[in-house]
Amino acid sequence: MIKSYEGFGRFFEDLEIGRIYKHKSIKKITAEDNRLFCELTHNYHPLHLDEKYAKKSFHGKIVVVGTYVASLVVGLSVEDISGKAIANLSYENIKHHAPVFIGDTLRAETEIISVRESRTKTDRGIVKVETRAFNQDGVQVLSLQRTILIPKKRE
Repeated sequence: MIKSYEGFGRFFEDLEIGRIYKHKSIKKITAEDNRLFCELTHNYHPLHLDEKYAKKSFHGKIVVVGTYVASLVVGLSVEDISGKAIANLSYENIKHHAPVFIGDTLRAETEIISVRESRTKTDRGIVKVETRAFNQDGVQVLSLQRTILIPKKRE
């Protein structure tokens, strides 16, 4: 949990194309995390919840639901990237590079892909980023891009 929101996120001017932020937050995935996300989203596929079923599957064990992984990865990046955001405008190119399993620990990094000032409002800009997630073995498990509306510094 964040203790102070001072310095949380970045302003538009602080985000430079090509910069990569290696996020400090990491998360070990628990069976309860996966179960609760499945419950909240009504995703009851047995591959994500039933050990007996999953044992007979390609991977031989429960696979963490991919939309949880994507949500978590975005969350890991908020403190560094979008903590001051006005809005997330889009999510795209979500790719699952490898499965995530119960007990995996995920970390993430975000690269600034593009920045441009808003065409209609001078107090904000639009930033496109790519966030990549890796497990405890350094295997890339997910990547996604998102476009964020971020305020400029007040002068």
